[in-house]
Amino acid sequence: MAERTRFTLGEEQIPRAWYNISADLPVPQSPPLHPGTHQPLSPGDLTPLFPMALIMQEVSTEREIEIPEPVRALYAQYRPSPLVRAHRLEKALDTPAHIYYKNEGVSPAGSHKPNTAIPQAYYNKEEGIRRIATETGAGQWGSALAHAAAMFGIEVKVYMVRASYDQKPYRRLMMETYGASVVASPSMDTAAGRAILAEHPDSTGSLGIAISEAVEDTVMRDDTHYSLGSVLNHVMLHQTIIGLESIKQMEMAGEEPDIIIACAGGGSNFAGLTFPWLGQTFRGGRKYRVIAVEPEAAPSMTRGRYAYDYGDTAKMAPMVKMYTLGHDFIPEPIHAGGLRYHGMSPQVSLLRHEGFIEARSVHQRPCFEAGIQFARTEGLIPAPESTHAIRAAIDEALVAKETGEKKVILFNLSGHGYFDMTSYQRYLSGQLEDYEYPAEEVKHALEAVEA
Repeated sequence: MAERTRFTLGEEQIPRAWYNISADLPVPQSPPLHPGTHQPLSPGDLTPLFPMALIMQEVSTEREIEIPEPVRALYAQYRPSPLVRAHRLEKALDTPAHIYYKNEGVSPAGSHKPNTAIPQAYYNKEEGIRRIATETGAGQWGSALAHAAAMFGIEVKVYMVRASYDQKPYRRLMMETYGASVVASPSMDTAAGRAILAEHPDSTGSLGIAISEAVEDTVMRDDTHYSLGSVLNHVMLHQTIIGLESIKQMEMAGEEPDIIIACAGGGSNFAGLTFPWLGQTFRGGRKYRVIAVEPEAAPSMTRGRYAYDYGDTAKMAPMVKMYTLGHDFIPEPIHAGGLRYHGMSPQVSLLRHEGFIEARSVHQRPCFEAGIQFARTEGLIPAPESTHAIRAAIDEALVAKETGEKKVILFNLSGHGYFDMTSYQRYLSGQLEDYEYPAEEVKHALEAVEA
């Protein structure tokens, strides 16, 4: 009899509450600071940007926060997402390791991003907001928010990083199909964008620049709120539905992971998978090896500084304590656009700083090599971001082969790559290049960051 591959839950088993790691953090998180005064933010300081429900989630220390029923109803379009054992990949690697992946590519937007886009759109609708401004890197977040906003009848303006705007036209078309207005960032629509273009007319953009534009757009209008797809605590919270489901599904598989892996750009899919498992550890349970994998072109956790820094280039967003490469740093235009961010989630950064998680950086060519091996064995073409997690999972499985240890590896397949085929074409034709770590550029950017 063939071994079981997929482990699925019924719709009734969609979690009814998100997990808030703030309740269990062994070390308290440093407060965000006002970008102007550098004093701790109050909830009232954030009301021009976010609905009060999200602000209260941002500062909450309750372990469980109830998921509203309208959100669960939309989750049911694609959740619970499947957990899959990668038998064919294991066989190809000739490894004793058991490899499992959580497939978040089954969502309407093709990634994990709707897990937070849906509740963010819901809470904004409940507060009477008619329009949302946001940024997007590779387009997964913009697609997810465009979808969620369409479900709740909200207008969306998306500032899409220029490098991805050019590389991924179908992501842009997907957003526009859902009804969003999309412009390349830096744009002529904001003062921040115009200033960048005046100095760098050929700028490929960055998430930091796009965030500046979206925040400026928000504060200039009374009918608009800002929405962020990663980094902030409430985003990490919403994504924990991934890990909560995976705990139940690993029980169905009769195994428990030794190693848990996810790619990391701003931290949301990493937190989503790993935080519920880490929470078990903090409450006295088993300890796991937890690995965050980032690109060598933007290695905030492996090469950056743990310090207060601005979340955006124009210094309009709050300052948070995180691993950062400097808010002025603009990463090279790698195809994993969702990982081209200068900083990392404050909660993920704290866990890294305190030694509860590991971090490693990898070049994009070895990642695409791993992604193609995954596609040719498991049949799914992963997003460029997800190939970072696959690379690390394969490497750990090969270590298990060398040592003869039967390790159980769990990773997050954060999205599919069917809108990213030009990047695979570049790899297959030998045109895809690796970018060396820009030490001098990072050194210069960090000069503006307080120690």
